[in-house]
Amino acid sequence: MADLNFTLPPERPARTADAAEGADEPIWDIIELLFFAYRDFVGDPDDVLAKFGFGRAHHRVLHFINRNPGIKVADLLVILKITKQSLGRVLKQLVDEGYVVQREGENDRRQRLLFVTPKGEALALKLAGLQTTRIARAVAEIGPNAHETARRFLAAMIDATDRDEVLRLIARAERGGRTRR
Repeated sequence: MADLNFTLPPERPARTADAAEGADEPIWDIIELLFFAYRDFVGDPDDVLAKFGFGRAHHRVLHFINRNPGIKVADLLVILKITKQSLGRVLKQLVDEGYVVQREGENDRRQRLLFVTPKGEALALKLAGLQTTRIARAVAEIGPNAHETARRFLAAMIDATDRDEVLRLIARAERGGRTRR
């Protein structure tokens, strides 16, 4: 695709919320831009992860453990919306290779609390750095208020039933000092 001379089509007239919900015509440009943006957003870390024999699931697990030290396995399952078996496979590899440690809960020894090791934190920050570079470049290209506009758009894309919990999770991680911008 590198040989494509890509320019965005002219902007379409804005749709109202009512028109967008009942639209007969898919919003092809946004759908496709999201596909391509996601491809490139995860592509940079994919290249790094491949060298370790890791994939996107490892990235997501490492990211959320790094951002939420001491997260319970049960809470991680809810965030990622994956099966216990899938998480178990990925987690075992991250633990076995020294990126994550599991500790039992102080009050409830049945709880498994997850923490990144220094090695895990370094990898998580390297991957986040690659993604931050891409985001910062895009935000700078768009101009003033782009960061806040992007946050509002992405938050609005999350199912309304999950949105408040996701925003609380992000705020909690930011208060916990795991913010790198």
